[in-house]
Amino acid sequence: MIAHLAATWALVGTIWTVQLVHYPLFRHVGKSQFQAYHARHVLAVSWVVVPLTLLEWVTAAVLVFTLDRSFWFLCSLPLLVVIVWSTWRMQVPIHSRLQAGFDEATQCRLERSNWVRTVCWTLRGVLVAVALDCEF
Repeated sequence: MIAHLAATWALVGTIWTVQLVHYPLFRHVGKSQFQAYHARHVLAVSWVVVPLTLLEWVTAAVLVFTLDRSFWFLCSLPLLVVIVWSTWRMQVPIHSRLQAGFDEATQCRLERSNWVRTVCWTLRGVLVAVALDCEF
């Protein structure tokens, strides 16, 4: 459970950084440099997010399949589904559009839609922390 909590909260910190720092900065890069900047952002963030996400999923599966299922942990799982759905159905397609170049409306849509993941991961972090506290 500690590994799951650590992975989840690392992702909470990452998503807030992306939401409040990275995505707003997209507007200030400049159209001529945006494609290169965006490509570097996606690659760099992936090196952080992919391993943490895999750790979060694997530890969640271990907790589910070992029957170590507190009520609060189980309440957090639908949020994980929403995060995955939002990533693949909203953020990935928007990032694909931004690969072609900066578009202010698309960038605003990315920033607005990412609040779904930001809120869900934050709530997950709280629920997982409560679940861990309830175990002691």
